[in-house]
Amino acid sequence: MDARTRILHAAAELLARSPEADVSTRAVCEAAGVGAPALYRQFGDKEGLLAAVVDFGFEQYLAGKRAAVPSDDPVRDLRDGWDNHVAFALENPNFYRLMYSPGLSTPPAAATEAHQLLLGVLERCAAAGRLRISPRLAAQMVMPANAGVALLLITRPTIYPDVTQVATRVREAIVTAIVTPDASGGPEQSTGPGGNVAVAAANLGALLPALPDSPLSPAETALLLEWLTRLADRPATA
Repeated sequence: MDARTRILHAAAELLARSPEADVSTRAVCEAAGVGAPALYRQFGDKEGLLAAVVDFGFEQYLAGKRAAVPSDDPVRDLRDGWDNHVAFALENPNFYRLMYSPGLSTPPAAATEAHQLLLGVLERCAAAGRLRISPRLAAQMVMPANAGVALLLITRPTIYPDVTQVATRVREAIVTAIVTPDASGGPEQSTGPGGNVAVAAANLGALLPALPDSPLSPAETALLLEWLTRLADRPATA
């Protein structure tokens, strides 16, 4: 095992046991059997180390999401992704708290990849005609809500003792806000005046990039995608 891997293993083990979800570089060096220069040479500083430890801790979770075979129902996959996210947080509270710590100004790569994987599921929802808004905006709603619920459940367990009920209710509130009830295209899909237009715009925006032999130039495609996104994300009116 090389020095970098030993440091990551040591830091991850110390982090998992830490009541404050933090570790000292000195403790990590002692546990890994390396000197401070070796640690700083590999990670730059403590913040770089912590970002790398988060990525190390999240690797198994992300590997499972990468390997997941999409079902024929992207909305079900969206719900499953939410539940898996919460379950990982509950099982690995210190890694999770550190990932979203405001004191960590260097974003872990795991956070970016998790967002991209979520975006992929939402793009499938849009391609199936199930999304009320653009995948981009939907991801900006889902991820903060998912992360916020998970953080509250692991940091305020006495306030939220019924983990399943809280996580499920918030999940369904978000799903209802961004997903149509079915793919029939009926009037029940409308979120208000122009609701069906938003669904159609999100649907076409998801399908357009994969259109074979498109008669549109790259510039025309980009412009159309911009227009479709504006239509999909137009603020709802009463």
